[in-house]
Amino acid sequence: MARQKSTYTEKDIKSLDWREHIRTRPGMYIGKLGSGSSADDGAYVLLKEVIDNAVDEYVMGYGKKIDIDIDSFGRVSVRDYGRGIPLGKLMDCAAKINTGAKYDSEAFKKSVGLNGVGIKAVNALSQFFEIQTWRDGKTKSIEFSQGRVLAEMKRPQSSKEASGTKLSFEVDTEIFPKKTMFLEEYVEKMCRYYTYLNPNLKIFFNSKEFSSKGGLLDLLEEEVEEEILYNPVLLRGKDIEIAFSHKKKSDKEIYYSFVNGQHTVQGGTHLSAFRESFVKILRTFYKKAYEAGDIRSGLNVALSIRVQEPVFESQTKTKLGSTHMAPNGDTLRVFLGSFLKENLEKFLYQNKEIAELIHQRIIDAEKHRKELKDFEKIVRSRNKKTKVYNKKLRDSRFHYNTKNKRRAETTLFITEGDSASGSITQSRDPAIQAVFSLRGKPLNSYGLSEKIVYENEEFNLLESALNITSSLEGLRYNKVVIATDADVDGMHIRLLLLTFFLQFFPQLISEGHLFILQTPLFRVRNKKSTLYCYDEKERDNALKALGANSELVRFKGLGEISPNEFSQMIGKDMKLDKVSLKLGEDIEGILSFHMGKNSPERQKFIVENLRHLTAIA
Repeated sequence: MARQKSTYTEKDIKSLDWREHIRTRPGMYIGKLGSGSSADDGAYVLLKEVIDNAVDEYVMGYGKKIDIDIDSFGRVSVRDYGRGIPLGKLMDCAAKINTGAKYDSEAFKKSVGLNGVGIKAVNALSQFFEIQTWRDGKTKSIEFSQGRVLAEMKRPQSSKEASGTKLSFEVDTEIFPKKTMFLEEYVEKMCRYYTYLNPNLKIFFNSKEFSSKGGLLDLLEEEVEEEILYNPVLLRGKDIEIAFSHKKKSDKEIYYSFVNGQHTVQGGTHLSAFRESFVKILRTFYKKAYEAGDIRSGLNVALSIRVQEPVFESQTKTKLGSTHMAPNGDTLRVFLGSFLKENLEKFLYQNKEIAELIHQRIIDAEKHRKELKDFEKIVRSRNKKTKVYNKKLRDSRFHYNTKNKRRAETTLFITEGDSASGSITQSRDPAIQAVFSLRGKPLNSYGLSEKIVYENEEFNLLESALNITSSLEGLRYNKVVIATDADVDGMHIRLLLLTFFLQFFPQLISEGHLFILQTPLFRVRNKKSTLYCYDEKERDNALKALGANSELVRFKGLGEISPNEFSQMIGKDMKLDKVSLKLGEDIEGILSFHMGKNSPERQKFIVENLRHLTAIA
């Protein structure tokens, strides 16, 4: 049968206005939508876009405080005390794309948002949006919904309020999940970070005050909970601040990098330039070509720079792409190298005791690495054999460490037992989905050495399947999904796997590759419809919707879900919870409490404490 050809005419070419384009392609502007349960959900990007403008006013020397309020209905309000938007340009700033003051490098020389897009995205993606400005004793406001004007103050009115700007919004539930909410802990973290980067700025979030005098020093002291080798060091210059220290035990590198006040969680050219220059300076100072990894082992760094007209790799601004400090100016590599050569070398010469502590830390890291080297050779040799036939692995055709169009979709499901793995294996997409079957409960790896854990057959086979012996560069699957039963045993197996990854491969988590599969607890169906329910509330609603005579099934384990049903649960609508790791989190303390030999202490804690996240909505 010949394939039918579709026509392609002038009618197929469409031009969207600014609000239609944003609402049609929200991911281009705010990343993933999400319900607010994750710190990188789009709702927080909208909040951040509004706060960024207020902070830019402070950076320019106008206004020393910012008020942020989020009520129980999820309405956000941000008020600054800067100069206020010129009254005659209020509409343009709120609803005319690519309009703003930041194209003029003198007015906003080193701001974050330079494209005139951010506030318009907030406007277009909000069911309620109001912008109000106070300036020269007058005020004006405009109210919108989904980017369309609902009400406008045609003529400015007299006002005795202090100058500044106030923006209020509620996310649009036609775009965002209906249960979207702002979690206090995420908003408070945003407030803390803004004050770390802007000492003496006061932010009031629902009347709670946030401020910092030490800046980046406060950031490292408050965020890094692991024991450090020496008090954090601060190096400061024009358009740059660097605070750093080394941890006593952990080898993990921790970086907090910022550009013009923007938290670049994915790093970028500025962070790469720092890491390279830091190694080069210390090699010169200690007169030995130490391995880069040994020099940076256990390093904690907070880096903040201000760049003229920064170029980010996306509208969400999580990774810097600029290579220069300013148009036609020094490259970031030259700038960072010169700054560290002058300031870091000077500090080390003047503080010989800390210089010696750092030197010894490098020597210890080198020794530890060499001790593991011979053992890793044995592991790699064993891995070559297991790659020929890994009895626990049902592999996929495509892999993340190869060049193919579907590499980002590659997934490894880690299941408990043959029953669950059988259902997933039969219903998976074998091109991109692999299955690794556990024998039962894996080893509790807390407190054990790498050698003991790697010699464990099950973990050895899992590590081989993932191909992460030396680094994550060869990772074979983009998503590693723990798929265990929703019962006590399943939760225990989940904790044991998390313990293994946290101790030996934390980068798998920090780079966003580890997930938990959510599968339904109940199935409610009648002759016409079938509903899968993930909690008791959904079950009760399903029973009401399908009637009292509908069939109710409680899934005790994944093995009870048929392959036909499972195919729906691991397809395009698969529900995954990303395992996230807060930078600076005390992993050792967490593992010691939850997985160590302190059962009475844990039992007492469980009895006395129930922790919950307070949602503002």
